Amino acid sequence: MPPPHPPLAGLRVIESSLLGPGAVTTHLADLGAEVIKVEPPTGDYIREMTWPIVEGVSLLHLHVHRGKKSIVLDLRTEEGVAVYKDLVRGADAVVEAMRPGSLARRGLGYNELAQINPKIIFCNISGYGATGPYKDLPAHGIAFDTWAGIVNPAVDEEGFAYIPEHASIGMHAGPLYAALGILAGVIRARETGRGCQMEIGQSDAAAYMDWYRSESWRAYERPESEVTGNKADGYELRAPGTAGMKEGVRYQLYESKDGHVLFMASEQAFWKNFCEGVGRLELFEKWPGSKYADHARGNRELQRELREIFRTRTSAEWIAFGNERNTPIAPVNTTRNIAEDPQFQHRFPWLPARDHGADMLRFPVKLAGETLPDPSKAPTLGQHTEQVLRDVLGYDDARIEALRAAGVLGGGDAS
Repeated sequence: MPPPHPPLAGLRVIESSLLGPGAVTTHLADLGAEVIKVEPPTGDYIREMTWPIVEGVSLLHLHVHRGKKSIVLDLRTEEGVAVYKDLVRGADAVVEAMRPGSLARRGLGYNELAQINPKIIFCNISGYGATGPYKDLPAHGIAFDTWAGIVNPAVDEEGFAYIPEHASIGMHAGPLYAALGILAGVIRARETGRGCQMEIGQSDAAAYMDWYRSESWRAYERPESEVTGNKADGYELRAPGTAGMKEGVRYQLYESKDGHVLFMASEQAFWKNFCEGVGRLELFEKWPGSKYADHARGNRELQRELREIFRTRTSAEWIAFGNERNTPIAPVNTTRNIAEDPQFQHRFPWLPARDHGADMLRFPVKLAGETLPDPSKAPTLGQHTEQVLRDVLGYDDARIEALRAAGVLGGGDAS
């Protein structure tokens, strides 16, 4: 049974967003916050954006706006601005997930809203942040990863550059950091009565998420008397960051009988466990390695031995071996087959398509002894307009009808 009060029950967030940055509040909604997405009469075109389109609606919308309420307000009208301000009076946070200043141009910036609600947390999330030479540069999600040096060009057989398959970092990390910042702001506001304004660039988040590589390059600029490689490598510098993994042997990818596995016996104790487990203790005796962080870098003779050993068992058999012999060996999945992995199946029971429009992953944080309630399906445009006006703001029939007649509520589904 779901708990009567999920962790963020009682937190109310007003969201003005376009496209993927609206994921800021997805995390909050998954944890029980009430998120009210305010849309213009034309709606957020995220519903038509990118593939796949599931029964006429994009997967991007179904995932990013699950668990939220949608209301339509025409903020070009004085009445629409007034209703927005009424929503802010009883809210904890406002999320402006679009170019900085979009709400301020409607008289709904932080300074105006703080006069109405001094405890309000105002968070803007944009592509490149609110300052700097790129602050007004239009962009989509992958731009933040190319900017951060995470996605590099590939070239096809005809010599054309193309975007390779990649994990999107900035468009996911940015909303996550923003959600963390909002919660920190709310905690302080509830203690002090003082809200704040914050902003984050998704490009910043991409660079920060990939700190190890950029900080490695920075460290390598210092004299070799100050910065060296690992003791196990004779203190010789490897290529910066994860590029230094290429020459690893005891920490490397290997082909199994039916796929690949990742072998990570860089600690001497793990390496010995492996050699004993496969009946090849002579490998340990010949190459015992250092106590820690020894990848047997560049040892092609050992790499050939390990290549043949790993080809003798299936990936599942190697995972079982790792469990039995206390040796770190990991599956190597693809985004297509990961759902078949038993660990995935145990940790990620799907939010089913029948209830949410598409099969989706659940929020990954798990509470001991509790079950988070499933989020509601992503809303249609204006689906909750009347409900929010009545239940949240206490508007009566006459006031709602007056707003409708004035065109403030647009032509969306206001049921």
